[in-house]
Amino acid sequence: MFRRNLLRLLVVLTGLAAFVPQAFAVVEININKGNVEPLPIAVTDFIASGDLGQRITDVIAADLKRSGLFAPVGKQAFIEKISNPDQPPRFEDWKVINAQALVTGRVTQEGDGRLRAEFRLWDTFAGQQLTGQQFYTQPENWRRVAHIIADAIYERLTGEKGYFDTRIVYVAESGPKTARKRQLAIMDQDGFNARALTNANDLVLTPRFSPSRQEITYMSFEGNQPRVYLLQLETGQREVVGNFPGMTFSPRFSPDGQKIIMSLQQEGNSNIYTMDLRSRTTTRLTSTAAIDTSPSYSPDGTQIVFESDRGGRPQLYVMGADGSNQRRISFGDGSYSTPVWSPRGDLIAFTKQSGGKFSIGVMKTDGSGERILTTGFHNEGPTWAPNGRVLMFFRQAAGSGGPQIYSIDLSGYNEQVIQTKGFASDPAWSPLLE
Repeated sequence: MFRRNLLRLLVVLTGLAAFVPQAFAVVEININKGNVEPLPIAVTDFIASGDLGQRITDVIAADLKRSGLFAPVGKQAFIEKISNPDQPPRFEDWKVINAQALVTGRVTQEGDGRLRAEFRLWDTFAGQQLTGQQFYTQPENWRRVAHIIADAIYERLTGEKGYFDTRIVYVAESGPKTARKRQLAIMDQDGFNARALTNANDLVLTPRFSPSRQEITYMSFEGNQPRVYLLQLETGQREVVGNFPGMTFSPRFSPDGQKIIMSLQQEGNSNIYTMDLRSRTTTRLTSTAAIDTSPSYSPDGTQIVFESDRGGRPQLYVMGADGSNQRRISFGDGSYSTPVWSPRGDLIAFTKQSGGKFSIGVMKTDGSGERILTTGFHNEGPTWAPNGRVLMFFRQAAGSGGPQIYSIDLSGYNEQVIQTKGFASDPAWSPLLE
């Protein structure tokens, strides 16, 4: 389903660093301050034949703006027209419009048909180049090149990895509410390049990415039998993880991608199990008369957060990876569900139901420091960007007819809808592509 050569990009760092200073640049973003004032940045159209240069820079600017950390300057304000991206720009022309950072570049086609995209990032107030890179790829990969360039800019100015060269797997929903069809689909993190992964004949739920491979696990009712499947995105190869008695819920990978953790329902209650994907052996981690579900590993694989109603209503619990030391960490009003551990290891995201509304929030791993990021009629299912700075979730507004996917950063001030062709729910964020 995915050809490997579409996923390979050659990054060449030589030849573009002539103006990179040895000292630290003046312009940078401290993303640990909480609510950050967006940095004004000018992204000029790359020099190219046709409109490809403009299309690439439009994607770069959209990625940066959507992060909430950057404010792209409108092109109508530009004074200098960049004609040679190899030369330093006229910094005074960019300072006067308060563009604290500047992106220039070009796109050319090689003799073998590949595209060469190159860019430079400038600190206009310091009059210095911050970084420069070039990439070779197939022409159909132009959007991915744009995402990778946006990641490079994000990393240079924030000091942390970006998240733009990623994909989202989700449940695409269509049809009337009384006869809704659901199938797996995948898209770029900005909503483009969406396509179906399964047909709409069988109910599918809870898709989740492997942290180490372009592989997903999900639950399907194919043949009216609830089963957990593995799907290789590059080849389309699919296999059944196992046939389990009763119902299976919320499969998710371990951090090393070698296990799946899930909840199995038997005799009215459900408990949490792991399965080794090599030996197919299962290990039971909880043993209660309650409903234990929605497990998620810490990024180091030593702990698991999960949802349980053993105390009377759904709350969040943490235990060791072997099931030891089970302890409750949520104590606020309402019910807590769908916990997921941040890739940074410092926070747990969750869904909270209270006062007839659903909220998406985060708390520290011991349950302290709870913060609600957004509240609505029905919000659910948070998933983390690979750098742990942004969440996606799905929302169904009152009277809307179906759910949509949204993103929000940890400040809670940068909420945006991710446009999809139809209704969409249960997103899961991929790791950075290789």
